[in-house]
Amino acid sequence: MRKNLLILFLLLFTSSYYSQRLYKISVQNGEKKSELSYLVRNGLDYVSARELADQLGAKNFYNSETAKIESNFSQHLLKLTARSQFVVITNKESNTQKSYQIPLSTLLIKEDVFVPLEYVIEYYKQVSGSEITYEKNSKNLIVSKADNIEEAVAIQKEEDAGREKPAVASSKKHDVYDILVEEKANGTLITLKTNKAIRIPRSSISNGTLYVFLSNATVTPGLAAKAKPAGLVEKIKQHFISAKNVQLEFALKDGYSTTETFLDPETNYLMITIHNKMFVKPVNEDADKSKWSFDCVVIDAGHGGKDPGTIGVTGVREKDVNLAVALKLGKLIEDNLEGVRVVYTRKTDEFIELYKRGKIANEAGGKLFISIHCNSTETKDNGYRGFEVYLLRPGRTKEAIRIAEFENSVIKYEENPNRYEKLTDENFILVSMVHSQYMRYSESFSDYLNQTWKRDVSIPSLGIKQAGFYVLVGASMPSVLIENGFLSNRKDETYLASNSGQNAIAETVFNSIKMYKEFYEKEIGK
Repeated sequence: MRKNLLILFLLLFTSSYYSQRLYKISVQNGEKKSELSYLVRNGLDYVSARELADQLGAKNFYNSETAKIESNFSQHLLKLTARSQFVVITNKESNTQKSYQIPLSTLLIKEDVFVPLEYVIEYYKQVSGSEITYEKNSKNLIVSKADNIEEAVAIQKEEDAGREKPAVASSKKHDVYDILVEEKANGTLITLKTNKAIRIPRSSISNGTLYVFLSNATVTPGLAAKAKPAGLVEKIKQHFISAKNVQLEFALKDGYSTTETFLDPETNYLMITIHNKMFVKPVNEDADKSKWSFDCVVIDAGHGGKDPGTIGVTGVREKDVNLAVALKLGKLIEDNLEGVRVVYTRKTDEFIELYKRGKIANEAGGKLFISIHCNSTETKDNGYRGFEVYLLRPGRTKEAIRIAEFENSVIKYEENPNRYEKLTDENFILVSMVHSQYMRYSESFSDYLNQTWKRDVSIPSLGIKQAGFYVLVGASMPSVLIENGFLSNRKDETYLASNSGQNAIAETVFNSIKMYKEFYEKEIGK
């Protein structure tokens, strides 16, 4: 009886949930007015695919076993699957089929597929031959005869012809006029050359293909046929969804991991990096696996010697705190992690140039590089405090950039500061690619450390950040920079200067290294 009541409750709850969450969008289709069911998920409006196709004059077939819905338009079939990111469009005249990937999966609700309207509207324009405008704030959908559908069809024909005869790129007519693919040391760089700044596209990798969706941008027809694959990119295709919405597809070889997209502010070019995997199965697995063993941690005590680092409210010097924490951490590793060596970039109060720190780490064969620092604000004795752990990527906030600039400013103490190439956005993309094969491991260690810190240290955590540090550039291994707290804050300064506080920090970092070591060894199959 209790089980039956529970089932009844769940059914009522589910029914109530959807009856409360489903709302209505007003639809104006010529002279006809109607409504379209939708719900909100993570700030996006998901609409009923069945109802939307009905509004556009299509007939629907739904397969309850596979949770697929096929909408039959006059010239196209549009197929969607629940909990999938793919839109499949079939041209009934030529019987050709194309798949497009959207950034988010569809939803299954009441034997209907709900789709994120913002990401599928262009596909419904394509198959219906209608112009569709969605006014999100007022929840109005307006359907009218398309003005540019003939242009989109003509461009698609140009593209198909271009696969046989490469087009000559126009530097004036189209927003994206060239695709350059280059193999780099640790990945592949795709550069989309543009005439103007365009929105950073949505992109994702699925089933060995990188999908890049360019919105509100024109692309030279036949450009994919003209581009030469290289590195991890095996083949390039382009599909015109409409005149100003194009999907680029890059078929990838084995050995890729993740991808990132950047906008170069100097040229307005879009730059897409495809990262190599850190570990590729060796030909002689037993012979080669040993070189990946987690057998060395490099600890870098920031600043030192003539470079004091930041100075606290009461005069505590950053270089002293950094060294104290580094030595305590190293001893914990030496005493408790069998088979793991500790290499210090400095064990005394001496100044070590930034490039030499990375060189020390590389020559030691380090498997993890930890650079230890303390933070500060411009004004002393204020309420701002907290711990941060940084990854090597272009700074995403003004504060991250400011911190990186301060940490990098130590080159003024060096004999040849010109050895450091300015980390412009374009240069940093290339530098980041060198580190990309390690990034997932840097992120994993950062996550272990952040979670452990929140549990065991009284200084609050401000989380995982990104910035461009010269000291991390040189270390070819998973690397992080730790800002243990703010010496400009009295509470943090007192904690950081105390023996008990330094011990707690060292133990927290050590415990994170132990967890990371277990993760690392599972990854390489040791």
